[in-house]
Amino acid sequence: MTLKPFNSIGIGVAFSPNLKANLFEAARLAVFFKAKLFLIHVGETSADKTKMLGVILKKFEKDHLDFEVVFQKGKPVEVILAVAASKRIDLLVLGAAQRERWVTYYMGSIARKITRKAQCAILLLIKPSVERVPCTHIVVNGLESPKTQHAISTAYYVGTRLNATTITIVDEIKEETVTTQVDDDKSLRRANIFKERISIKENKRIKTIIEAIPEAYTQNITVKLQPVFGVRGYSIGHYAQIARADLLVMNAPKAMTFWDRLFPHDIEHILSELPTDVLILQ
Repeated sequence: MTLKPFNSIGIGVAFSPNLKANLFEAARLAVFFKAKLFLIHVGETSADKTKMLGVILKKFEKDHLDFEVVFQKGKPVEVILAVAASKRIDLLVLGAAQRERWVTYYMGSIARKITRKAQCAILLLIKPSVERVPCTHIVVNGLESPKTQHAISTAYYVGTRLNATTITIVDEIKEETVTTQVDDDKSLRRANIFKERISIKENKRIKTIIEAIPEAYTQNITVKLQPVFGVRGYSIGHYAQIARADLLVMNAPKAMTFWDRLFPHDIEHILSELPTDVLILQ
């Protein structure tokens, strides 16, 4: 199995107070992943802005950062998605509010709209920083899905590049899989035994996925398997929050309708209140 998912990284550049922090985060990732960085600005071509971006990124000159500034007029979401497609960007880095207000959530912020439409991986940053904050603990979903092997493999790749020490694979199991009705101590014991059997089966499935990942990516990282029973999306987001994870890795959302956002499920729970930085994979 060859792991090199991110050869090119893109970031939408707005000349806001967070500009330097956002650029430093994206540049560090480009250096860690040995990827080319595309700086996407929605607007007219500007030599002054190009020069300003070069001055900010001069700190990464010694790291041989390869970057390109792309100017394009249009609507922010459409421009960023179009550039991502034309430049074959593998990973888009976006700043995102940790919790959105009701109106913003239902109308959709730029970051959320791009997340729902992008054909590449998305990294949502809630607290970009000029100084690097170490990424030591990564949480990744382990639910039974054709996409999960890719999610877990990528989590190990990212963890290795960022020098993470721990990966927790959270397997969200729907409560309705436990069919035993609990109304006394005896039925509670039966339900617990049933849950334990499900957990053992799921752990075996996840260990098979891990065994297929090259040892170079697994040998220096401690892995934890954590089955949780509850609502998908909400459960793993809550776990990542209480475990103080530095990064949450998730499968990409399926195509969503207005009603999916009105009645949140799966990854929509996470998009409505980000527990930490979130990497969403296609």
